[in-house]
Amino acid sequence: MEEEEWNNKGGPGAGPGSGVWLGINGYPAPRAPRPHSLHSSVSPALLSSLILLVSAPALAARRGRQTEAMLTLLVLTAAVLLGAAPRSDAIVIYTGWERHALVGSDVRLSCSFFSWRWTSEDVTFSWSYRPDGARDSISIFHYTGGAPYVDNKGPFRERLEFVGNPARRDGSILIRNLDFNDNGTFTCDAKNPPDIVGRPSSVRLLVFEKVPIQAGVITGAIIGVVLGLLILVVAIYYLMRFLVARRVFNLSVRPALQSNPALHYPIHSLRAK
Repeated sequence: MEEEEWNNKGGPGAGPGSGVWLGINGYPAPRAPRPHSLHSSVSPALLSSLILLVSAPALAARRGRQTEAMLTLLVLTAAVLLGAAPRSDAIVIYTGWERHALVGSDVRLSCSFFSWRWTSEDVTFSWSYRPDGARDSISIFHYTGGAPYVDNKGPFRERLEFVGNPARRDGSILIRNLDFNDNGTFTCDAKNPPDIVGRPSSVRLLVFEKVPIQAGVITGAIIGVVLGLLILVVAIYYLMRFLVARRVFNLSVRPALQSNPALHYPIHSLRAK
């Protein structure tokens, strides 16, 4: 992999002396982060402490001096422990765990991230690929400066398409016409300045001539069969209870009918008499 370098000549349209940071394989890197907004610079813990400070006098007026002392101590402790805690600038990246696909088909590899910051205009996505059995990864895709860049030397240079939406923190890619040689591990990295510290996430791609039945499908089928048998047993149990209750009712009514023959006559015949 090529090393990063600093270009003091500047990019296209840049004035003399304006530096441009060239990333891996010569791709333009994201612009420098803009100054933090007031919203991003205020810690939520500090806001919580201020709310407690404002509400403490009202609560104390209702419950007396002892409550006032306890609330004051609680507020001061929260202000020290929470308000002074630094805000984390880490970014969390998510991909799938494993993808199965057929030879000749297309597969979408999803990548998204979570960040406490608003989605920056300088958001970047980078994908690398490590074939099965290989030790080193190769860069295959970059999204930076609002534009996607597909590596022109990698195995996916004519088959890779960017299908994500950076505004929604989606850096997914689509690989077309899969082959057995595409088996390997794909790693996604994302930056949302000023959140640039995070661990890349990887997804393994397995290409088959015929997709095998996954263990989850078998487990689901077994659970479905067991639940079906339980429902059948419960239904048979209640049906037997109903039949037994009906039999007992018939046996209890029959002696009464035999002792009073008038109960056998229809109602209209009794009225005629």
